[in-house]
Amino acid sequence: MKTVAPGVERLGQFPLPMVNVYLAGDVLIDAGTTWDRFRIPRQLKGRPLSLLALTHVHPDHQGMAREICRERDIPLACHADDVDAMEGRVPVSGEQVTNALLRRVQSSWEGPPHQVSRVLEDGDEVAGFRVVHTPGHARGHVVYFRESDGVAICGDVIRNINYATGATGLGEPPTMFTYDPDENRRSIRRLAALNPTVLLPGHGPAVTDMAEFQAWVAALPD
Repeated sequence: MKTVAPGVERLGQFPLPMVNVYLAGDVLIDAGTTWDRFRIPRQLKGRPLSLLALTHVHPDHQGMAREICRERDIPLACHADDVDAMEGRVPVSGEQVTNALLRRVQSSWEGPPHQVSRVLEDGDEVAGFRVVHTPGHARGHVVYFRESDGVAICGDVIRNINYATGATGLGEPPTMFTYDPDENRRSIRRLAALNPTVLLPGHGPAVTDMAEFQAWVAALPD
């Protein structure tokens, strides 16, 4: 694992940080895909866990949620607007994904339903981070923001990697996986307004150049 901010580690993934899982103290943030059934448990061996908190309920973030919660006997937390998806009452993949091949790939990543024990709302606290509701990519998407030093675990509001080439670079989440791109752009601006000092995205390495990030946000179309 790699320390990416004080008290926050990113689980390793070879060759690139394509699907990120973070450990903030004893709270796990996100749960990868079902393809991570060996990667995540191996790296967490011997590490205490008290909670699994999701940034949002998409297949590449909730894949191992049920297995981890059952194995470690810990509760699962997500925003109220994603509870139905996590508990299996609405599709996890999102109805905006219409491509048959992409649906099959997502289905292979998707973990089974699991009960949400802690329902998050905007302003709640998790592991010293404030929950900031940032919908658009997913209805229940949240950013975990630490007021004391400006660290933001920001899920898929932004990405910092090109999925095709693996090159580092800021981008919006793909439209095909985002139910309301305009709403997500408003969430990007809400994130920028927090004046973060480092961004820990769901995909790609940490974003540490805040001047570059703020300029990128300012250049986004209305």
